[in-house]
Amino acid sequence: MLNLDHQSPDNIKLYQEQRLKKQLEYLQVHSPYYKKLFQDNKITLDKINCLEDLVHIPTTGKADFGKHNFDFLCVPKNKVIDYATTSGTTGSPVIIALTENDLQRLAENEYCSFICAGGEPTDVFQLMLTLDKQFMAGMAYFLGIRKLGAAAVRVGPASPQTQWEHIQRFKPNVIVAVPSFIVKLIDYAEANNIDLNNSGIERAVCIGEPLRNGDLSPNALANRITNRWNIQLFSTYASTEMQTAFTECEYGCGNHHQPELVIVEILDDEGNQLEAGEFGEVTVTTLGVEGMPLLRYRTGDICCFYDEPCGCGRNTIRLSPVVGRKNQMIKYNGTTVFPPAVYDALSSVAEVRDYVVEVLKNELGNDELVLHISQSGNLNIVEERIKHALQAKLRVLPVLNFVSAQHLQSMRPAESRKPVTIIFR
Repeated sequence: MLNLDHQSPDNIKLYQEQRLKKQLEYLQVHSPYYKKLFQDNKITLDKINCLEDLVHIPTTGKADFGKHNFDFLCVPKNKVIDYATTSGTTGSPVIIALTENDLQRLAENEYCSFICAGGEPTDVFQLMLTLDKQFMAGMAYFLGIRKLGAAAVRVGPASPQTQWEHIQRFKPNVIVAVPSFIVKLIDYAEANNIDLNNSGIERAVCIGEPLRNGDLSPNALANRITNRWNIQLFSTYASTEMQTAFTECEYGCGNHHQPELVIVEILDDEGNQLEAGEFGEVTVTTLGVEGMPLLRYRTGDICCFYDEPCGCGRNTIRLSPVVGRKNQMIKYNGTTVFPPAVYDALSSVAEVRDYVVEVLKNELGNDELVLHISQSGNLNIVEERIKHALQAKLRVLPVLNFVSAQHLQSMRPAESRKPVTIIFR
């Protein structure tokens, strides 16, 4: 794999345009879905010569991928060696078929991601996420650690007690985890007289939840962790469909693009390419994927990108935290609310132990928002703190329902491989 990220933006663009031509030719020959899309829209590949020409190709969305799932397959089924699925967080799970080359690409992607986050062969990584159930991320992280030459402690999504037992036994210096679970690790450590800052953990590579605000300052969840535990946090952005991750470097100014692996566009609702700093939908064209490559695929995630120089010397664009998802936009009392803003407000209140956001439709078809919360401390005081945080962040106040931790767990799907923080009814 080329070390493109330290080359000039012009060289990066030239490389991507060369790879784009090959990708289009591959799709024209091997992809039933894109072959039909080209025919239906009278697209001739000789007219697509640069990144700017991508606007002439219609975008593809999650609904298309789900409806025509195996029409995206570009290889005979006997070349498929692994099947992954999306989590189903924003709809029915979609199957992703991977070849041997795709797994090698996945390993390369996560190897580069760990390098970006300061990873070294001497590191010992404790993996605190699902490694089975067709979950691509768990496998990808393991493959990346293996390629890095580091050691992996594959604990999976076990309890805080089990995680600490493994930390004390195997002495990892890096954890890979969901940020809200790290809060539970801290709570357990403090309740059981475990010295966090003498645990040997130096860094955490975090998945699934944002750690930064739109201005790239640490958000409430990040502060809730680092105010109690002296570790360095690295955020990531990824999706199963694009088989690619974007990861922060030590400067913490956005998730670095890997230009060898994916072309990125940020589009508005009309499909126009937005400028740096403008929020729109992340749209990707995968490079080097053999089994199920994607062309102008709308992820549903709302981000912006930054293109000013980064202190690490990489010249790639960087993605912001996800501020929302297209199909998770909530209209509550006339105000647009994205779930991450709710999560951030709740995370700013130390007494909030856990929560589930429930979105329902009332008899008029309007969104209703109920926050089911497990808390510690005096209920009246905590309730006022939560109301203040929500009004400051959202400018509206959802319904609050205080429940036990056991009740919250009963609300969540038993087989979910990701922490469930929002439920749409």
